[in-house]
Amino acid sequence: MSSFDVVIIGSGPGGYVSAIRCAQLGFKTAIIEKYSTLGGTCLNVGCIPSKALLSSSHHYAEIKHFEDHGIELSGEVKVNLEKMIARKQAVVDQTSGGINYLMDKNNITVFNGLGSFVDATHIAIAKADGTSETIEAKNTIIATGSKPSSLPFIKIDKERIITSTEALALKEVPKHLVIIGGGVIGIELGQVYLRLGAQVSVVEFMDRIIPGMDSSLSKELTKVLKKQGMKFYTSHKVQSVERAGDAVTVKAESAKGEVITLEGDYALVSVGRRPYTDGLNAENAGVKVSERGQIEVNDHLQTSASNIYAIGDVVRGAMLAHKAEEEGTMVAEILAGQKPHIDYNLIPGVVYTWPEVAAVGQTEEQLKAAGVAYKSGSFPFKALGRARASADLDGFVKILADAKTDEVLGVHMIGARTADLIAEAVVAMEYKASAEDISRMSHAHPTFSEAIKEAALAATENRAIHV
Repeated sequence: MSSFDVVIIGSGPGGYVSAIRCAQLGFKTAIIEKYSTLGGTCLNVGCIPSKALLSSSHHYAEIKHFEDHGIELSGEVKVNLEKMIARKQAVVDQTSGGINYLMDKNNITVFNGLGSFVDATHIAIAKADGTSETIEAKNTIIATGSKPSSLPFIKIDKERIITSTEALALKEVPKHLVIIGGGVIGIELGQVYLRLGAQVSVVEFMDRIIPGMDSSLSKELTKVLKKQGMKFYTSHKVQSVERAGDAVTVKAESAKGEVITLEGDYALVSVGRRPYTDGLNAENAGVKVSERGQIEVNDHLQTSASNIYAIGDVVRGAMLAHKAEEEGTMVAEILAGQKPHIDYNLIPGVVYTWPEVAAVGQTEEQLKAAGVAYKSGSFPFKALGRARASADLDGFVKILADAKTDEVLGVHMIGARTADLIAEAVVAMEYKASAEDISRMSHAHPTFSEAIKEAALAATENRAIHV
């Protein structure tokens, strides 16, 4: 029987990063992956493929504005969805192949099959060819991730009533795509097909889209997407989703009790994700699972079995790839006797639409609910020279700072390249920067990052220069 210091179940961003860090720290390490490719949801049917399609569709959408830049095209410009999907898959394959290389480079043993606990120190691996193998693990890290959620009355057929997985590989551009759920995944995929010519309608139970983010970001993104042609039905509860041939009918009730009927050829069910522990047999190892399906862990991500840890989507907290990576690194270092930590308040969230949406720290709603006295400073992108030069005028940066100490408590931005710009805010907040600290830092001109400096100036006695 093969024996290892650390075995990781699941090869998503949390799992493979944890495996690499364990190997770097000198542990004999193995990783178990249910599917034939490494990388988990993020690399195969999540972050990477969705960004590939967002990028391709963005190029197509930009063509409409080429004339504004003095670029004239002759002839018809067409979308070849088959080639677009093929490019997406090539990006996925290359990225997943890179994980294989990293496993080899770090001498990590890879097992393909479904890993399940025999007991706290033994894991059975059921392989695709029907054979099985049992290995011994001194320590185990559960990184089995999540799967798309649904509603009890919806029958997902993966043809017309689909999840995000199927939406990444459609063979045609929908005529009318009805999206159930206005969170990050639904909005991103909605913009992909909106750009390619689909009519897109979003039904959201809450009173706004991306409800977990600051309301000002929700409001601005809604305004921009409406301008692009997306339709929204917020404060609507879905009652039924029915398919007849190639037609899908979605009925939803508004907060006022009015029922609407939306007829589409595809319905994307995007109501969140659930922790995935199917087949893990966690109870055999004495690992407790909550009523919500999450594996219960302490502050060190240790489960009720002292030699077993869990990270990423399968435990509490935001379901984000980079959160899982940080947790995987932390567990590896804890096993090595180090004392790492994670400040969950400083894990940024991003929506990769265009304009992009990004945030870190506390929202205004959270600060108000906690009774924290704060001040706010905002700066619009349309006032930036770089934004005017590139015609990316939508959005703003907002900085929230403590009213007494001036420490930055939250940064919220929507606009061009904010997915990258948010890192500056994370660094600043990690070092307890004040709004004045940021306002006194030199930012290159002309850049989008100047909006951060101007927002900091606005939060510092309303001193913004260019507005």
